[in-house]
Amino acid sequence: MSDLHKEVSELERKSATAARLFDIRRIIGGLFVVYGVIVTIAGLSPSDADLKKAEGVHINLWTGLAMLALGLFFLVWMKLRPAEAPAPEAEPEREPGSGAG
Repeated sequence: MSDLHKEVSELERKSATAARLFDIRRIIGGLFVVYGVIVTIAGLSPSDADLKKAEGVHINLWTGLAMLALGLFFLVWMKLRPAEAPAPEAEPEREPGSGAG
């Protein structure tokens, strides 16, 4: 295996790792999970004034649980269908007798 081929293989591996690392589903899912936990904790013990404003509905609890569900959906989706690095573009084939060589 030539040095050039090893270098290209290494760059392709790094590209695939970067594609998985910066997958937008990871960022969105992580943020929704974190904020969902915070809002759910806030909704576990609402004050009487908060319940009165929301007409008796535990809005923070339900919103936090929905955010958790959405965040987990994104993370599971990312796990089941991981991002793939874009395929390298094929070099155009040279025509015989084109003078390049």
